[in-house]
Formats: sequence, structure tokens, C-alpha cells
Amino acid sequence: MKLNELRDNKGARQGRVRVGRGIGSGLGKTAGRGQKGAKARSGVSIAGFEGGQMPLHMRIPKRGFNNIFAKDYAEVNVGAIQKMIDAGKLDAKSTLDHDALKAAGLARGGKDGVRILGKGELKAKLALKVAGASNGAREAVEKAGGSIELIERKNPAELAAAKKGKVREKRLADQAAAAKA
Repeated sequence: MKLNELRDNKGARQGRVRVGRGIGSGLGKTAGRGQKGAKARSGVSIAGFEGGQMPLHMRIPKRGFNNIFAKDYAEVNVGAIQKMIDAGKLDAKSTLDHDALKAAGLARGGKDGVRILGKGELKAKLALKVAGASNGAREAVEKAGGSIELIERKNPAELAAAKKGKVREKRLADQAAAAKA
């Protein structure tokens, strides 16, 4: 056998059927869709519709809920951080924060910051500035001689309430000044 004799098995690559191209093909006119009705039209067969019978996704009981107050942390293991330091993608001497971990490709997402978890081994002495850390991660970092600084996250509702109060006080002060003038 030579390279120029290499071929696919017979029937391994089948050409695309061009429907609606004449009566002689056997798939002309209605193109294998039958006559009329929703399924004969383009783009309108309803997924999950069972002909009026209660659909499966509605027959099954509801379960659980979505916590709208849940914090969204990017979770990073200490072993992964050590791996990146060994690869030279992270500088162990500088303070590691969300931006540094994101640049190294470790922290994906996490609008509420980074949380360090304790899976893996850590040899490097690190200074971390993160939103949270598990007990195992804290022990691993301190055992290696490093430190973890936790960032205080302000509650958005409290910030909004404080802002609203300041805006109201400013408006009242402006009104009092206008009344004197």
C-alpha cells in the first residue's frame, strides 16, 4: 500500500442529499416533508409540544430554588497556584489578587472576588489579597510562611441606602439654602 493509494472505505463519505430538486430524485416538490401542516413549514416545529398533552417538563415536580443573594466567587485551589508559580506564570514575590490570578488564567468569573481552597500542596511563600479562604487553604498558606489578607466586601444594598441618605440630605440642605435666599 502506498500513500497515494489511501482511500476511505466505500460508503464512508456520503454526499449531502439535495432535496427539492425535481421529481426524478424522489425527494422533489415537498422534499420528504409530506403535505402541509406545521412540520412541513420551515422553522416552526415546537420543541417540547406534545399535541396538547401536558408536556414532560411541566409534569415533573418543581424542585429547589435559585438564591438571588448567593455570592459568586472564582474558586482557586492552592495546588493550582503552586503549579502556575512553578510554570513561571505567577510571581510569588508580589501580592496575588484577583487581577493577578485572572491574568494567569486561574480565576474565571467571580464577580464577588476570589476564594482560595485548600486542595493540593503549596511550597511558595505567598501574600494573597482575596475575598475569602477556606480553613485548609489558610493553614497551607501560613504553613508555607505566607499570609492571606481578606478584602471586606460592602453590601450593595447598604451602599445604595447610604447613598440615598446622602442625596436626600444634600437636597434638603439645598432647599433650605434656597428658602433663605
